[in-house]
Amino acid sequence: MLPKLLQKTNLFYLLYVIDCDLAALMRQGGCPYCGGPLHQANYQRKPRGGPNIPEQYATRQSLCCGREGCRKRSMPDSCLFMGRCVYWRAVLLVVVALRQGMPNSLSAGQLVRMFRISRSTIIRWIKYFQEAFAGSLEWQRVRGRLSACVSNELLPASLLGYCIEQSQDALSSLVLCCRLLGKGG
Repeated sequence: MLPKLLQKTNLFYLLYVIDCDLAALMRQGGCPYCGGPLHQANYQRKPRGGPNIPEQYATRQSLCCGREGCRKRSMPDSCLFMGRCVYWRAVLLVVVALRQGMPNSLSAGQLVRMFRISRSTIIRWIKYFQEAFAGSLEWQRVRGRLSACVSNELLPASLLGYCIEQSQDALSSLVLCCRLLGKGG
């Protein structure tokens, strides 16, 4: 169910729209450094792991201060992208969750063939969620709004499982999970 969803363009379109909304909200607030006006300064990404999608969906929303002397770049939160990672956030979440047994555990070899991702990348992602992310301030902010059944030891599988329980279909649940982690939730 979830791997097939990652091949659908409408998932990435929904996440792109959410990212545009997050950028618009940040732009209204002005520059976080000096209060000056923010201008669009988007850039193209070449994310991996998803379908062939329209180029505009692979746009990382970015803003740049218009005040002379500041001109600092501001990055709005993103549901499409996870930091500087070259893989889509949704792909990263699904691959790690499938490896962790959500809904049925897949071997690393199966995931490598399915998503054309190296074993070392999958291991690095799992380690990130178990060590760095579980203790991060970003996760602590989200964690306070969730049920106690979401386990830090099984991130992101437990979070994705929670989102599936809260939503009526797989698309809605994956979008909800990306929104929670992208602070658009």
